[in-house]
Parts: sequence; structure tokens; C-alpha cells
Amino acid sequence: MASKMTLRVQLLVLQALIVFLVTLATGIVAGAFQEQALREAYKDRMQAVAQSVAALPTVLDAFDDAEPSTTIQPIAEVIREASDLAYVVVADEDGIRYSHPNPERIGEKVSTDPSIPLSGEVYVGTQTGTLGTSWRVKVPIRDDDGTVIGTASVGILESELNEEFTANLVWLISAMLAAAVFGVFGSAWVTSIIRRRIYGLEPHQIAALVKNQETTLHGLSEGVVTVDGTGRITLVNDAAARFLGRDAADLDGAPAAEVLGEELTTVLREGEAAGRPVIVGSHVLVARSTGSDADGGGIGATLLLRDHTELHDVVRRVEAADAIIAFRQRFGVPKGLSAETLDRVVAALAARPDASATEIGEDLDISRVSARRYLEHLASAGRAIRTLDYTTKGRPSTRYRLNGAV
Repeated sequence: MASKMTLRVQLLVLQALIVFLVTLATGIVAGAFQEQALREAYKDRMQAVAQSVAALPTVLDAFDDAEPSTTIQPIAEVIREASDLAYVVVADEDGIRYSHPNPERIGEKVSTDPSIPLSGEVYVGTQTGTLGTSWRVKVPIRDDDGTVIGTASVGILESELNEEFTANLVWLISAMLAAAVFGVFGSAWVTSIIRRRIYGLEPHQIAALVKNQETTLHGLSEGVVTVDGTGRITLVNDAAARFLGRDAADLDGAPAAEVLGEELTTVLREGEAAGRPVIVGSHVLVARSTGSDADGGGIGATLLLRDHTELHDVVRRVEAADAIIAFRQRFGVPKGLSAETLDRVVAALAARPDASATEIGEDLDISRVSARRYLEHLASAGRAIRTLDYTTKGRPSTRYRLNGAV
């Protein structure tokens, strides 16, 4: 229906959706890794700065001064500005600040819990202080004996961290959009290739073709076998599978030379437009083929098989009947012989050329002597030819065959 999307549009939409979802998922993961990497980079920088401040001899000596902030504040500000951090705060063991970006906060107690660095451990995390919420590192300050005498805290505001992440995210989003655009164009290109390979058909047209092909192929009394250039069967209908004595499902993809046999493979490869009689099992088939166009030993052709078994049997029966009628017209039946039995003997001899009296007797369920009388009559009348078989042990045996010249 016209209201339905065409295959081209469906393929393009589906592929574009896949590209969008994959790009979005990749962007989310990349953004998460980007933020984590940014935080880790700042953590390493802040930890290095905090430990450097805590180990400065000038800072340690200033703790014994009457006004430690006079010495520590200028040093902390220089380090803060050089490190591009929001603050560098030094405090004593009671939490009293000796440095702060806002000099008015010096001498006040720190606004966050200093218990972790005062216990000798390093703290890394997000806390809200006088400047706002920040990503910070706190380290203990130890004297020459290793006793904790204060803390050094450095950090960067979460707002500044988010601004830097957002700036990096712009490049990430730009790369994602470029990838999505290229993906859509690639999807359109792939769609056009697929459309060309299916001859521009829509799904309902393809389904109708497949249905018609299945109905036609499997409804044919003539066998159809298609072989690709590598010599493997790509299509076989029910009639062909029945002639070959195999299941159609087992033949798909099978090597043609193994399945078809030498005679049919020769017909398939060489081509036979008029048809060539081939005996396959109990079937008398007439095989036709388009022949191979491939070089280098490939096949790539279609084989058509028509069953002539019944026609062959009819022809044989007609030939036998004609022979009987012709014989009756030329010769009478001697006394002691039955015309009906003579007809049966002629038919049996036509079916079994070069037979002995014993074999004819077994075929007709009559005695060897009776069969011999009928065969000798046929031979004397010129209807049959008598020959001696010297390959038997002892006396040579007598064999008979119909005389085709009569």
C-alpha cells in the first residue's frame, strides 16, 4: 500500500536509529569516563599541592610564630594561583585557619570536619564550605617528630569543575554529531546497495515472488536442480529430490557431483538442450541443461529432469505386442503349443534378451521342457536366434534372443 513506508525508507530509518542509539550510548560512556578522568587529574594535582604545602619547612616553622598566618597566607596564595585551584587552606590542630582566599576568614575555625586529616589520614571528597561546594583533598601536617600539628586543605569548586567538563563536552558532542551524520550517510549508501541487489523490489513483492516460486517449483512434475559456480546445489524441487531418492532439505548446499552422479553431472556441465536419456535408479529420465558458463572447473547451471519411465515401459510393451502380432500373422501355432503361452514366452524373451529355457521357465512359472519347446519353435520359425554359451562348465548351454530383423 502507498501509505506504508518503502523498503528504502525502512532500512534507512532502522539503520539511522541504530547509529543514533550506538552513538548516544558511546557518548554517555565517553562523557562518564571524561568526567572521571577530569576528577582524577584534579585529585592528583590537589594531593600533590597539599602534600607539598604540608612539607614546606617555612610553613612548619611558622606554626611556632605568634602570628603564623603572616608567613603562611602569602605562601598559600602564591601556590593557589600557580596551581589554578580555588583555595589553599592551612589550619592548626584546633581547626583555626592560617590561610584562606578571603583574608577575613583567617583566624576562624574551618567550616568542615578536619577529623580525618588530624587522625593522620588523607581525605578526598566533595564538601560544602565557605566558598561553596568543592572537590577537595585534606592532608595532615606533621612536625619533625611525626606528630600531627595541623591540616592542609586544597580544592576546586564543583562549579568550575563542571564548567571545564562542559567545555570538553562540547567537543565530545561535536564528534558524536559528526559520527551520527557520517553514519546516516553510510546507512543511505548501504540501503542503496541492498536495493540494487534485490532489483528495487519491495518486501511484499519479494514475498510474492518467493511464494510463487515455491508453488511453481514444488508443483512441477519435472525435476529442477540449480547449481552455483562452486558446484554446490542451491535449489532443488520435490520432483528432482524424488527422482534422486533423497530428501530435498538434505540436498541444499550439497556437492552436485556427489548427489547427481557422473552422467547427470556431465549433462549439467556440458549442456544438453535437446535432452539426454539417463537411468537413475528405477527411473528413466530425460535430462536437459543450460550448460556451464563458469571457467576453472565451476558449474553454475540448471538441470531439468523429466521422468519417462512409464513411457519407456509402454514402448516396450507395444514393441512386444507388435512382435507377437507379426509372428502370428506369419506363422501358425504348432499342435501342442498354446497361442497364449507363446505370446507370454515372446514377451518374456523381449524383456530378458539372451535368456535360457530355464530362465524363461522361471519367469513364466512353467517347466524348463515346456519353455524349451516354445523357444525352439520360435528359433525354427526365425523369430528367435539360438546361440551356444561355452562359458558354462560341461556341455554348452543354449540361449535365445528375439530376432530384431523379423
